[in-house]
Amino acid sequence: MDKILILDFGSQVTQLIARRVREAHVFCELHSFDMPIEEIRAFAPTGIILSGGPNSVYESDYQADPALFELGVPVLGICYGMQWMAQALDGKVEMGHVREFGFAEVGTVASRLFDGIVDRQGDNGEHLIEVWMSHGDKVTKLPEGFHVIGSNDACPVAAMADEKRHFYGVQWHPEVTHTKQGRAMLNRFVLEICGAQPSWTMPNYIDEAIAKIREQVGDEEVILGLSGGVDSSVAAALIHRAIGDQLTCVFVDHGLLRLNEGKMVMEMFADNLGVKVVHVDASAEFMGKLAGETDPEKKRKIIGAEFVEVFQAESKKLTNAKWLAQGTIYPDVIESAGAKTKKAHSIKSHHNVGGLPETLNLKLLEPLRELFKDEVRELGVALGLPHSMVYRHPFPGPGLGVRILGEVKHEYAELLRRADAIFIEELRATRDEKGVSWYDKTSQAFAVFLPVKSVGVMGDGRTYDYVVALRAVITSDFMTAHWAELPYSLLGRVSNRIINEVRGINRVVYDVSGKPPATIEWE
Repeated sequence: MDKILILDFGSQVTQLIARRVREAHVFCELHSFDMPIEEIRAFAPTGIILSGGPNSVYESDYQADPALFELGVPVLGICYGMQWMAQALDGKVEMGHVREFGFAEVGTVASRLFDGIVDRQGDNGEHLIEVWMSHGDKVTKLPEGFHVIGSNDACPVAAMADEKRHFYGVQWHPEVTHTKQGRAMLNRFVLEICGAQPSWTMPNYIDEAIAKIREQVGDEEVILGLSGGVDSSVAAALIHRAIGDQLTCVFVDHGLLRLNEGKMVMEMFADNLGVKVVHVDASAEFMGKLAGETDPEKKRKIIGAEFVEVFQAESKKLTNAKWLAQGTIYPDVIESAGAKTKKAHSIKSHHNVGGLPETLNLKLLEPLRELFKDEVRELGVALGLPHSMVYRHPFPGPGLGVRILGEVKHEYAELLRRADAIFIEELRATRDEKGVSWYDKTSQAFAVFLPVKSVGVMGDGRTYDYVVALRAVITSDFMTAHWAELPYSLLGRVSNRIINEVRGINRVVYDVSGKPPATIEWE
């Protein structure tokens, strides 16, 4: 199988390079910039991409092994990656007098990388492309064998190429959506210049994943924490396909599920798919442990630790259970700074990332760990799971525990559950002019309980009740997100229904924050 190696120099958007390569149906892996050359050779990449990074190449110890240029495979340097390529091949990089952050326009000349890729023509017929820049340094001397293939006034060497050796560098970031034809550029490099075959598809992946699970597990039993979300559900379906009754799913009701969640999960897996599911009502234990705690990170860790306790108790009932399966996916790993690169900054902890206590005495099985969310959904459909379940909006492992700000109480969870159900019901029922529901148009939508009260008026009486915030975002990768511009009429209906139907809430607000600077969840 053809594969692309991405060496990470510390950019916050390196994971987007991996996602774009996967979208071209080519397998790739992210590794640290200092990956030993022996390991690079063993990886046998079809091509190499060098990511961006926050440092200055002429004073940083973020230096890869220049021997990678002797492997005979195409190399693409992005931003810092381009600058490191230039310096490593005896070019020169210096601090620029003019910095570029954000939108920029670059004029290009004929090259294999840009052939046919143009956004508009200048007055003199010059081919211009719109890109997203983020740099203060620039290449001031080209390495031998290179020529300029892109430039503007602020950056005379905005792109460079050694066509003979198939080495290319771009000062901008083609992986972000702000570069209008960035995907076309990456596809050109991966599919045409590297000649990688687009064979990385989820139907093809199933057989490989099943074989790997069977090899790992053998005749031992697996216990899986089933939350009802997309990730754990697809993991359960995949593992069940591989080992059948050797899998036992434990569905834990921690008192922080969505409305009627327990019934739906049991019907889906136990009744329709024939999966062994143990239903554990541990809501009292979770609520007891969370009492009085208001810190978001501590709440996540309490919930994660209690999950482990529950699994530990259940695993003792399965004498041959040697594995704990989890629906960990690649964005979980990245945001928890658990990626192979170890370069990402931790945003928040994920209860299903980072290993397990030795006392659990179970090995970890994570068959989705290298997959992005869209790949997980594709895999679910390929496994035969219902479209309505596979394309449900994501639901966090800690459940409503991170959608109730401050202390988690049973009363708050009940109010939030009902408000959230109304919001989702209205999103499903409301369609745009093309007949697409707003639930399908948005990537994630939910209600958040705010631990504050506001004054209201109902009938002739004064009320002093709680507030909920509605959150809906649109995103392609869950790394960045835009708030959804829901119709005012829809928001008005949701607000009226919540206030009228959920006694204890008298005010509804809408969150118009993007990610970044906010995260999608409030906690």
